[in-house]
Amino acid sequence: MTSVVICGIVGFLVSWGLIPVILERARRSGGGSRDKCFHQGGQTPIPRFGGVAIASSFLVVVLLAEFLAEELLSHEMLAVILGSVAMFGLGILDDCHPIGARMKLVGQIVIASVVAAAGSSIEVVTNPLTGQGYNIGAWGVVATVIWLVALTNLINIIDGIDGLAGGISLMLMVLMVHASLGSSTFLLLLAVGMIGGLLGFLYFNFPPARIYMGDGGAYFLGFLIGGLTLVTAQKGTVAAALVAPVFALALPILDVTLAIVRRGVKGLPVFRPDRRHIHHRLVEFGFSHRRTLLTLYVLSTLFLLMAFGVFWSQGRLIPLFLGLSFLVVIFIVHSFGLVSSKYSIRTFWHEMQSLRRETRYTMLLAQWLEMEAERCLTPEELWKNFVFFADKLEFAEVKLHLREGQLAWRRVGLGEPIGELERKRHDFVGSTVTGIEVCALRSQMSQKHFEMKSELAAEAWFNAATRWRAANHADIELAPDTKRLVAVPSVIARLSA
Repeated sequence: MTSVVICGIVGFLVSWGLIPVILERARRSGGGSRDKCFHQGGQTPIPRFGGVAIASSFLVVVLLAEFLAEELLSHEMLAVILGSVAMFGLGILDDCHPIGARMKLVGQIVIASVVAAAGSSIEVVTNPLTGQGYNIGAWGVVATVIWLVALTNLINIIDGIDGLAGGISLMLMVLMVHASLGSSTFLLLLAVGMIGGLLGFLYFNFPPARIYMGDGGAYFLGFLIGGLTLVTAQKGTVAAALVAPVFALALPILDVTLAIVRRGVKGLPVFRPDRRHIHHRLVEFGFSHRRTLLTLYVLSTLFLLMAFGVFWSQGRLIPLFLGLSFLVVIFIVHSFGLVSSKYSIRTFWHEMQSLRRETRYTMLLAQWLEMEAERCLTPEELWKNFVFFADKLEFAEVKLHLREGQLAWRRVGLGEPIGELERKRHDFVGSTVTGIEVCALRSQMSQKHFEMKSELAAEAWFNAATRWRAANHADIELAPDTKRLVAVPSVIARLSA
């Protein structure tokens, strides 16, 4: 018991004590508005190196647990430890120097494959209802790699609100403590130490966050959790050891699944971020960031209790908990308005095809705008290209909100049908252009099309502006309108010619 307490305290102190050092070094280094090492979540850039503190507490706890447990470290556990450190390095590299989604995926697969080849792969799957085991042979390596890569990216995807990824990871470590009881002292001490390390991190990550874990921390935690479940599976019922974390992660799995379906329906890239996740919906409903986080904690705790039930029953009650999970999922989907059911399948199919076509067209225009941005000699030329872009998307009005004033374009002949306009504003941080606002006539554009186009338009301007700044080594300086609105039909004529 004393060893458990020591590991927990040491893990907490290492993480809690290291983060102020990281914050101070980040403050001294500055962190420009376009530095990926900093998250632009507010007026002050927030460092993304919280994962350094989490990984450091992990390494200290590993050494301490090996000493206190007096237990020979298995090669499977050693592979998981080294794989987690390697995954942390991959994430840190991406935090500092973006390496692209495909390269990251290849790196994750390579690391997971090495760990699986070291003996941590699933070889036998036990039916929890009959107790019969099934040897899956070489497919075990494939399943292991998919499992490790999936958990790695899952923790990273849910890291979209202060305290969420860290809190859910902490819950999973509590599950690992339960799974290690009576089987491995080292695993028990390691899990308790990580609970302490995550508590130290959450002290600074709870809303309003002062630091984020970044890709380094998210990759590390996801891979570590996946690896520990594999080690646990080899010491007990495989079905229970692997299914229990799935129950504990039911909320983020549901969120990610709906996101993939949502983006696929719209014709957007599967891994493209959006603001339609569960936590975004709660904020739209009027929840504060803190209340949103606590709500998600409550829901995650409910699923965690089901995970404990799976372990307690050695998997025999999986069908029961699957039914309960289904009911909770239905409640979440309908309560948060994540899926609309007011249309028939036929209507939905036609709308989906139309939306996908419009999405592809919008993304092609956005690519054109980004390429043209590097050829523009002045910010005014960039604005003219964006006006052409907005006109092609059939927007009625576009405004660039500047630090002082605004720059606006309105379609020629458009009067003042304020009640018929659909408006959407997207804010930027760390730029002379503080936001972009687009408007469209409700009679000419559906709500779904408008939401898609407005989001892509804001992203297109941001990417084009970033390219222009990189090409010209200067910030964008635009003179605000002297009038409230300025129509510029001649711009469209010139660009069309």
